[in-house]
Amino acid sequence: MAQFRIMPHGRLQEWVAEEKGYFKDEGLNYAFTTGRGYELLRGTGGAAVQSAAGAPVQVTRGAFESYEAGRACEVSSACHWVVNMAAAAHHGRMYGHAYSVGVAALMVPPGSPIRTVHDLAGVAIGVGYHSGSHFSALQALAPYFPVEAITLAFLGGPIDRLDLLVAGKIPAANLFTKEMYTAEQLGCRRILDTTFMMGFLVSTDSDREDVEKYFRALRRAQRDIDVEPERYKHYYRKELPERYHAQVDIQAFGPGERLVFEPYTREVFEATHRWIVSLQLFPEEQRGHRDYAQAVLV
Repeated sequence: MAQFRIMPHGRLQEWVAEEKGYFKDEGLNYAFTTGRGYELLRGTGGAAVQSAAGAPVQVTRGAFESYEAGRACEVSSACHWVVNMAAAAHHGRMYGHAYSVGVAALMVPPGSPIRTVHDLAGVAIGVGYHSGSHFSALQALAPYFPVEAITLAFLGGPIDRLDLLVAGKIPAANLFTKEMYTAEQLGCRRILDTTFMMGFLVSTDSDREDVEKYFRALRRAQRDIDVEPERYKHYYRKELPERYHAQVDIQAFGPGERLVFEPYTREVFEATHRWIVSLQLFPEEQRGHRDYAQAVLV
């Protein structure tokens, strides 16, 4: 039996499923991986890229490009906008029977004069290129500013943005889950909620029964987290750089990303795809044209 490789997403569910033996109960031959494509997804791994003068360097690659490069795994997660586009562009298939919701927020460093969303006018907000923080920032800011008036800075992965924000080297950033909890404990403030949906991309050669085993195990893990989240928050230490462990109380974090076992419907798929295409953020050679029936595993 081929090994089913799982790329973690900075959340608790996979770790709980492993601890409780849920993957083994399902008979899944699995391994967690941070193989090919992971670096593009996560960024520099905590040493945010800066110029010789100390200014953050723009990083124009992100979650979508990690799928283009070919993630070395059978299943992984990213924002539903990216998974939607990747599935439509033949980089795998989107799982159609579950998604997740990640808590997120636009945040500013301690002492920032920014107090309201309107104060963000003209401010460069740190996000990850072609990633959830990119698209969720645009979606959350749309009621306040026209798209062309929103200023974004592409600063790598989630940890990169956290490092820069807490150091006061950027005026604002879009952070989610553990990075958001960390920044808040270190004195950063939320300005706007940017909570968003995430999807699952399954490789084209994945065994369907292995895929279902994976999701059955995650369903059980989600129920455990819902009942007693305090028992499992220590797993954030596996996803947060060690240098932050002594600076924050991980036990005080929230439960983070929550899995929802409901269909990712044709209507949601098509509306999401239209919105992304309308923003003209992807060149023609990156855009996918597969329809729902071809792109989504139902």
